[in-house]
Amino acid sequence: MFTQAEKRISLKDFLQLPETKPIKEFINGYVYEKPMPKGKHSTIQTFLTTAINQQGFINKKCCAFTELRCNFDERSIVPDISIINWEKIPKDEQGEIANIIEIAPDWIIEILSPQQSSIRVIDNILFALNHGSQIGWLIDPQERIIMTFLPNQQPQIKQNQDLLPVLSSLSHWQICPQEIFNYLTFI
Repeated sequence: MFTQAEKRISLKDFLQLPETKPIKEFINGYVYEKPMPKGKHSTIQTFLTTAINQQGFINKKCCAFTELRCNFDERSIVPDISIINWEKIPKDEQGEIANIIEIAPDWIIEILSPQQSSIRVIDNILFALNHGSQIGWLIDPQERIIMTFLPNQQPQIKQNQDLLPVLSSLSHWQICPQEIFNYLTFI
């Protein structure tokens, strides 16, 4: 569950605070604490990030980042997985990834943790879509479903062998919820 700070602050003030564990996000003038990932959440995050990077990073199409702070339009969020198309990755003067990311990711993936508010997570996905993201996923390990979000469309529930939408730069790649939830099995 997200916990909210009592006092309203500015994004500028929030960004001057030290990073913490658990991670904190800045939404509508308030600071919220994200829950610490548990086993299922962490496993999906690890293996899905690797799978996306095996398709996108090696071909210089996109890059998947875990817990990357993204600041845009007076909000600072830390999606579980942020995917940015290669040509849009913010770089510093040395051509390395910038430390401060001031864009919405092209694809935002959130993994629901036990006792986490799905409404707050969906709000972050919708906010990102309204600010340039092309795709959003909300993965629910307990229900074994993935809710997908695309701009100007109703969310869709995907399960089992349903194909999931991916970035156009990864159009050659197909993945379904069952493959993602198979990451949880250690038999």
